[in-house]
Amino acid sequence: MRKLLLGTVGALAMITSASAADMAARPYDKAPMLAMYDWSGFYLGANGGWGSSHKCWDFSNAAGAFNVSEGCHDATGGTAGGQVGYRMQSSYIVFGVEAQGNWANFRGSNVSIPFPAVTNATHVDAFGLFTGQIGYAWNNTLLYLKGGAALTSDRYWGYLTANGLQISNTVNDTRWGGVIGVGLEYGFAPNWSFAVEYDHMFMQDRFITFTNNGTLAPAGTAYASDRIHQDVDLVTVRLNYRWGGAVVARY
Repeated sequence: MRKLLLGTVGALAMITSASAADMAARPYDKAPMLAMYDWSGFYLGANGGWGSSHKCWDFSNAAGAFNVSEGCHDATGGTAGGQVGYRMQSSYIVFGVEAQGNWANFRGSNVSIPFPAVTNATHVDAFGLFTGQIGYAWNNTLLYLKGGAALTSDRYWGYLTANGLQISNTVNDTRWGGVIGVGLEYGFAPNWSFAVEYDHMFMQDRFITFTNNGTLAPAGTAYASDRIHQDVDLVTVRLNYRWGGAVVARY
């Protein structure tokens, strides 16, 4: 019995030693290394798309003593321009700043409600955006919100509804407002990305004084005064090249 007991203990010891040796011989598998897109860095890009400037005219004076609606219209058309900015990524959160400048060709008009012989016309020929950004990144896909200041370059005039003959001077106006927007951007190469963006610009009211251009009345004499309200909607596609981030390795 004693010999049997000693033999059993010895066999168990040999099995345990063999198992331990087998376990020690197995290589350690490290966690796989993942390639992660980094949105940090300066970028420069181009954009193009479509815009609509909603304008409402109120026959008025500067003090608002009288205020008669002349109606509204949408000045629509194409736009193209460029943007430059900087982004910084911390984990999955991306912060940034951007400046954008665009040529535009947003045109529209409407027949004046109280003065149907006259048509009011507008043209937006340029705009700029100066914004901050915050976004969430899923590797090479970035969803971001933006907001800040906006400006537009506008022109206003009046013409005869019957034959299109301009009867007022053309007023050039630059107005400031605010903008909010949202975009979805995709990095299709280490330093290249493509985005689709929507922006809404709040351009508030401006009081515009018109004079006659000499067609129906002496040039420079009073023609009309209007309080003009403006909002702008933009949909653009964007292509950016970035210096910096590219692809980094993360465990």
